[in-house]
Amino acid sequence: MTERPSLRLSALYRYPVKGLSPERLETAMLETSGYFPGDRLYAIENGPSGFNPVAPRHQPKTKYLMLMRDEALARLRTRYDDASATLTVETGDGTRLEADLGTPDGRGALEDLMRAYLPEALRGEPRVLTAPPQYRFTDSRIGYVSLINLASVRAIEDLVGAPVDPLRFRGNLLVEGLEPWAELAMVGSVLEGADGLCLRLTQRTQRCAATNVDPVSGLRDLEIPWILDARLGHRDCGIYAEVLAGGRLRTGDVLRIAA
Repeated sequence: MTERPSLRLSALYRYPVKGLSPERLETAMLETSGYFPGDRLYAIENGPSGFNPVAPRHQPKTKYLMLMRDEALARLRTRYDDASATLTVETGDGTRLEADLGTPDGRGALEDLMRAYLPEALRGEPRVLTAPPQYRFTDSRIGYVSLINLASVRAIEDLVGAPVDPLRFRGNLLVEGLEPWAELAMVGSVLEGADGLCLRLTQRTQRCAATNVDPVSGLRDLEIPWILDARLGHRDCGIYAEVLAGGRLRTGDVLRIAA
């Protein structure tokens, strides 16, 4: 009987504001049926989106400012403080903003910054949206937690002939231990962690032009989805998961494939 491979957690990331900076974590406590903690808590509406916080329904990412179309967002450096709900933004030209996203004034300050920073990208008034409980501004309706196989990223490097930062794929869990593209065949599998955590892998992640943007320079310098399609016949890299049982994740943890 062939032994199932195990996965080692290389890094954990969250993205508090959709389209803005990743934040690396050493540990994260996942809750049953919940989203990745601190992830996609906010989005910046690009003109009226129809989003209703009282009865939230998933909206396409094109309703928001996002890297697929607005690569200049990658040149912003942001940090989010959970305790104070404060987002710090540095634009690179000396501008620094500290905005309390829990207040109308703080959200308004971030909206003013976006008006000045991305005037030609705006289709209407920018508006900072806050996710209500049990909702997040994810690209997929079932995008509770996203997992990136680093071996697949290295395979993409071979295809494009250039270094590829795994942060282009904006995943929560970066893992080692799988063969390239093995995650794509694992829909329905369950991963178990040492702390009782159980994740069920639910859906392959189809990639868009956001992955063409270098997360440091903000330059649109590769054509990853097109090359994947041309060479492999799909545009997928990574997989989504749902949390069947909560538990703590730590960098370096081993996740066992249970089924």
